Amino acid sequence: MRKLSLTLAILGTTAITAPAQADGHLRIVDEPLELTIHMHWPRAQGYGVNGDSSQIYPVEEKARELTGIHLIDDTSGKNTKDNNEAMNLLLAKGDLPDIVGGNRIQQPVNQYGPEGAFIPLNDLIDEHAPNIKAWFDARPGLLDAISAYDGNVYYIPYLPDGKYGRAWFIRQDWLDKLGLEQPQNVDELYEVFKAFRDQDPNGNGQKDEVPYFARDWEEVLRLMTLWDARTSGSDTYHDFYVKDGKIAHPYAEEAYRDALANVAQWYAEGLIDAEVFTRGSSARDYLLGENLGGATHDWFASTSGYNTALADKIEGFNFIPFLPPASANGVRMEEHRRIPIKPDGWAISYANEHPVETIKYFDFWFTPEGSLLANFGIEGVHYDMVDGEPIYKPEILESGRAVNSQMYEIGAQIYRGYPQDYRYEWQWTRESAREGIELYDQHDLLVDQFLGVAFNRDEQAVYDRYWPSIQTYMLERQQAWVLGTGDVKQDWDDYITAINKMGMQEVLDVMNTAYKRQYGG
Repeated sequence: MRKLSLTLAILGTTAITAPAQADGHLRIVDEPLELTIHMHWPRAQGYGVNGDSSQIYPVEEKARELTGIHLIDDTSGKNTKDNNEAMNLLLAKGDLPDIVGGNRIQQPVNQYGPEGAFIPLNDLIDEHAPNIKAWFDARPGLLDAISAYDGNVYYIPYLPDGKYGRAWFIRQDWLDKLGLEQPQNVDELYEVFKAFRDQDPNGNGQKDEVPYFARDWEEVLRLMTLWDARTSGSDTYHDFYVKDGKIAHPYAEEAYRDALANVAQWYAEGLIDAEVFTRGSSARDYLLGENLGGATHDWFASTSGYNTALADKIEGFNFIPFLPPASANGVRMEEHRRIPIKPDGWAISYANEHPVETIKYFDFWFTPEGSLLANFGIEGVHYDMVDGEPIYKPEILESGRAVNSQMYEIGAQIYRGYPQDYRYEWQWTRESAREGIELYDQHDLLVDQFLGVAFNRDEQAVYDRYWPSIQTYMLERQQAWVLGTGDVKQDWDDYITAINKMGMQEVLDVMNTAYKRQYGG
């Protein structure tokens, strides 16, 4: 386990190992205390709906045993998959459960918290949640990122761990066959892609190779970083970013104009999958499985699995991570990174008559024992501690099923407020991906992230009024330019005029007002 521990230290993981403690030290109440919860997440089905104990997560059962707190899901809103609609239904009824949680709760909680729907957590954390407090004290600035416009914290977020999510991958076996080196800059990448297109690296006598492909159009946009443009400021596609201390949008910058022109040219030359807009999520399976795809930008863990999956089908198949090629200005940039805070988690509603016990329960998931439970399941059942490391049992790792799916089913890795532990993923990440992550970690590749802003009601109204139509227009023009309908450079002035008429400056104004209030400066 020494290799695992060393690597995690390099990656800066938040791994916590549970110390030996006296039995009962995590107990919050002497007698069981029931708290109602609405956990809006499709996989969150394990809190005993309407008191049905047969549906309790094993992880939840263990948490009940350790803390004495019993979460019961007897709330409305399960009949809709739309988070905002579910939240609106709960608020409209006026009888919120004790805890509201799930994915993408940040915006409604931070909007309605200052209006009285949710309890401020600042003092509760200071007085009753030492583990939560210590976690945020060790990471300055993150509390600012989850604060509402009144400066208060209203929810405890899901906190991902690790640095790198996606990487550049290339067919090393094709490079070897053609006598090429891994491309180190954008010009070399261009030459490699032309060679993939023209020199028949798959050896079938046809000009059918697809030099660059992606499962999502947005991953084609990553090519723009090779000309020093940005595609997003966070792990959400098309997002705003921070430029020189102010909020800007990458698709309104001149660097975008010039970079997209290059992407359009590569598409016209057949270096990018002609069906990238329509092939969708099947692109990776099909193009690699048919020995047609040459390079992509995708997840480390899942993409590395194709070397094993296709070993018997394609002789010598070797699809490996490689460093981002240096841009036109000589910068190596990996734009995608694991965001440290998600807009997911849980909050305490105004109706909760036990806020102290509830924040202590939230704090439990930040203790060493609670963190291990949230990440790995139950010791002795789903994992064992081996030389101080939580190691999944063989029946978990060797089941042939995704480990994260298995964890969801038992109530681990769900969107409660808790600190994720990267050791959970590292165990089932293949060696080639591990080597790639370590390679990336040797270089200064990551860019700063925009962690979002909290609007007040008036700011939210401006954003909602203008931004959706602006973004739709931006994406429509983007696709048209790449497909050859118009020329981004010739159309640029008209494009900027159009988005300004649609309210772009108004959006940037409220974004920057909220950003300055939330983060200072």
